[in-house]
Amino acid sequence: MAPATFVENTTETPPQVSKRVTVQALVESPGLASIPSNYSYSSNPNESAASNPDEDTFPIIDFSLLTSADPHQRSKIIQDLDRACREWGFFMLVNHGVSKSLMKQVLEGCNEFFNLPMEEKMEFEGKDIWKPIRFGTGVDVKVEKFFFWRDFLKCSVHPHFSFPNKPKGFSVVAEEYSKRTREVIKELLKGVSESLGFEESYIEKAMNLDSGSQIFAANLYPVCPQPEIAMGIPAHTDHGLLTLLIENDIGGLQIQHNEEWFNVHPLPNSFLVNNGDHLEILSNGRYKSIKHRAVVNNKATRISIAVPLGPSLDKVVSPAPELIGGETGRRAAYLPMMYKDYMERQLEGKPCLDHVRIPFA
Repeated sequence: MAPATFVENTTETPPQVSKRVTVQALVESPGLASIPSNYSYSSNPNESAASNPDEDTFPIIDFSLLTSADPHQRSKIIQDLDRACREWGFFMLVNHGVSKSLMKQVLEGCNEFFNLPMEEKMEFEGKDIWKPIRFGTGVDVKVEKFFFWRDFLKCSVHPHFSFPNKPKGFSVVAEEYSKRTREVIKELLKGVSESLGFEESYIEKAMNLDSGSQIFAANLYPVCPQPEIAMGIPAHTDHGLLTLLIENDIGGLQIQHNEEWFNVHPLPNSFLVNNGDHLEILSNGRYKSIKHRAVVNNKATRISIAVPLGPSLDKVVSPAPELIGGETGRRAAYLPMMYKDYMERQLEGKPCLDHVRIPFA
C-alpha cells in the first residue's frame, strides 16, 4: 500500500493532502501526528457534545414478540414500536433471529476487504453514485468543505445483488446477511403498518418492496490522531424506510433526541434501527427521521455496516392517502417525489427532506 505524502506536525497549520488517498493509507503514513487541514471539521455552534444516557433510556424492541402467535404479545409490542418510532425514531432490536456468527462473519469480511492491497480496492473506486459497487473515501469537496474521516464500500444488494468478488467468500456471506436483514426490516414494517392503523402488508405493497432498493454500506473509521477536530460522518438523516446497523465493539454512533446528542452503546447481538426519511414522509410526519452522526477516536478502528431498505427506485413517495383529508383533518405535509430522484439529490449533498417538506402544513 503506497503511503500518503504527509509532513510531520509542526506549530503551523497542518497542510492539505494534495492528492486524494484513503484515510486508512493516510493513517499508515509514517510520522502522522496531526490530521491534514482538509479533514478538519468545524462544528456547528448548535451542535452540542454527546452525553451517555441512562441504561434504560433507549427503546428496546423484542423481535420475537412481534412474530409471536400470541395476539396480546403482538399487540403490546406494536404499541411499543409505535412509541419508539414516534418519540425517538430509533430503537435497539433484540431476539431478531439473525445469528451472531453471521453478524460476526460479515464484520470480519468488511475488515478483510478494507485490508486488501490498495490496487485491488481501487478496482471498485468510482464517483458515479449509481455504480452498483463503489469503494471510496471521505466525500466530494464539492458537496462538503472537508473530508470525512472514513473509507467506505457501498453496494446495491436488492433487487439485484452486486458485490466485490474479493476477499474470497465475502460476497456469499454478504448476500446471506443482506437477505436476512431484508426479511427483518420487512417484518418490522408489518408492525409499523399496523401501528399506523393499516393492515400489515400495507407498506410492503405501497412501497413496492418486492423490488425495493437495499444498500449494503460498510464504513471504516481508522484511528485518528486528533479526533476532537475530525468527523466520521456529520449529522444527517437516512433515505429509505428503516436502516439496520451493526458495528464492531468500538463505539462512535451518536443520535439526536429533543435537541440533545447521546452516545449509543449497543446491546450485545442487537441491531440499531432508525427511521428513514421515507417513513417520515409516508407517515405524514408521525414518525420522524432521526439525525445521527459518527465520531472517531484515537484508540481503535471502528467498522459499521448500515443496511437501509427503501421503496423501488421508480416509486413516487408521498404521505399515505389514508392519513390526510377526510376525517383526519390533516393536510399533506410533504410533496411527492420519486425515490430515485430523492436519493440522487441526497447523495449529491443537496437538501432533501426540507426540500419536500411543506411549510406550515
